[in-house]
Amino acid sequence: MKKFLYISGILSLFALMSFMAADFFSSMTKVDYIDGSKTLKFTTKMNTSHISDAIKINRSTAGFEAEVKKYVNNNFDVYVNGSPKTLTFTGSQVSGETVWVYFETSGVSEVSNLKIKNTILLSAFPKQINLVNIAYKGSQKTMNFQRGKEVNEVSF
Repeated sequence: MKKFLYISGILSLFALMSFMAADFFSSMTKVDYIDGSKTLKFTTKMNTSHISDAIKINRSTAGFEAEVKKYVNNNFDVYVNGSPKTLTFTGSQVSGETVWVYFETSGVSEVSNLKIKNTILLSAFPKQINLVNIAYKGSQKTMNFQRGKEVNEVSF
């Protein structure tokens, strides 16, 4: 009986451990093409704690959002039809466990090829995955980025 209780106790411990929270490191960026203004609009969503750890600034610090914008600017590059584009930040907000960063690039009349370099949080978290969903004139494309695959390209 003791052996049975011992074995069932160990099995119960393994079962409980399998439900323990595991860190999942990811960011999500949505790209929308606005035909009227010839603009690509980007919305990036990140975990507040993860970005706070990466930039080494507490999220309640006054300059947190400015540092997040600077970090994204240094870790996200866009090339349209082979030409690098300048990103203009239009806003950001911290909402609980989520940080939203909004930016855009204008003067985009046509997109035949879109190349993105996305290294957000890749140096801080080895298992980080960054997803980018692109909506362009009725077409949807998805890119993923991780260590060793920091650059991705799609054609329309």
